[in-house]
Amino acid sequence: MAAIDDYAAAVRTAAGSSLGQGLIHTREARDRLEAVFAEGLRRFDQSGEYAADGAIDLVAWLRSKCKLSGGAAAERVGIARQLEHLPQTEKAFATGELGYQHVAVLARTAEQVGAAAVREAEGSLLALAETMDPGQFTGVAKNFEHRVDAQAALAEANRAHQRRYLTISEPLDGIVRLDGLLDAEAGAIVRNAVSGYLPTGKGDDRTPGQHRADRLVELCQPRAAGSADGARPRPHLIIRASVDTLLGAPGAPGAPGGELDGGVMIPAETLRRLACDAAVS
Repeated sequence: MAAIDDYAAAVRTAAGSSLGQGLIHTREARDRLEAVFAEGLRRFDQSGEYAADGAIDLVAWLRSKCKLSGGAAAERVGIARQLEHLPQTEKAFATGELGYQHVAVLARTAEQVGAAAVREAEGSLLALAETMDPGQFTGVAKNFEHRVDAQAALAEANRAHQRRYLTISEPLDGIVRLDGLLDAEAGAIVRNAVSGYLPTGKGDDRTPGQHRADRLVELCQPRAAGSADGARPRPHLIIRASVDTLLGAPGAPGAPGGELDGGVMIPAETLRRLACDAAVS
């Protein structure tokens, strides 16, 4: 702790490029500590010592003793357990070659398709991780999941669809709050619908968030401006996919799913359903 205090004092007095390097080193140090935490957490998990504190499981212990949210605690437990079966990932994490967020992506992938499948492709996945930020690497990992087990990926998409909801609060001080969850396909449709129109005119000083809110209200109006029958153009989705995936060719095992703008993967069955209803393919 004393060393951290000294380090903090050095960062507070740094400026310019030295401050930038200090920030980089701070993130690197945090990732290294997360690797130490994961290794220790695995041994603590195997010992079952968390029960001595009255915790029903390791996630509950982390929430109580380490002040983590349920999601953050579950993620770290998943990482600790999966790293035991991914030696190259564990080594890269421990030496600082791989950051925490990349490791979290690989651990989630191992949970979805099995550590054995990830271990077979571990070297190539790690090489890609070194060249990508965590968001880009998530797309790669999802593509890998679709190639390894398309049915499991479809089941995951179906579970995401089942979690959908939308709540609209009662007005409070003139404000109505919207809250909800959508699956990747529905989220892309809504995002494109409310974000596809840029503010026009020099006098339009709305923020992007205000513009999206106004666009949502506009879409919910009974009729579209300038339309005789009230019909509106349907939101467009851009999806990249191989011909084999689109056709569902039986002789093309391991064909990936489709990729929405932003890198989100959708199952091949979802892609083919959308293509059947598309005005232009």
